Amino acid sequence: MARISGVTIPDGKQVQIALTYIYGIGPKFSQTILDDTKIDPTIRVNNLTDSEISKIQDYINDHYMVEGELQRIVTGNIKRLRDINSYRGIRHKLGLPSRGQRTRTNARTRRGKRIAVGGTAKKAVSKT
Repeated sequence: MARISGVTIPDGKQVQIALTYIYGIGPKFSQTILDDTKIDPTIRVNNLTDSEISKIQDYINDHYMVEGELQRIVTGNIKRLRDINSYRGIRHKLGLPSRGQRTRTNARTRRGKRIAVGGTAKKAVSKT
């Protein structure tokens, strides 16, 4: 099991895919890292040597902000938006989409499970 930036990346996957398991590294950055360190992107993680792993680790530390540090910055940015009561901050507080998506339909991921509204069924007519 290879550990890079505090993340255990999966052994059986290709390096270019496995690097995307690190928060802050996507497919594009993964490809750039492997190009600059001159490591074959299709090699499996369990076939990497210790020197190659350390080369990747050093490159990531020098050029990218990943994992905990990046997450602190993102949460700090969201907190700042909430504190100044900007439109986006209010949307974050309310748990609604903050980038202009519609909420009349869809947006279930952000809004959560549907809540049934009580008292909508017609009452049965009773004999008097």
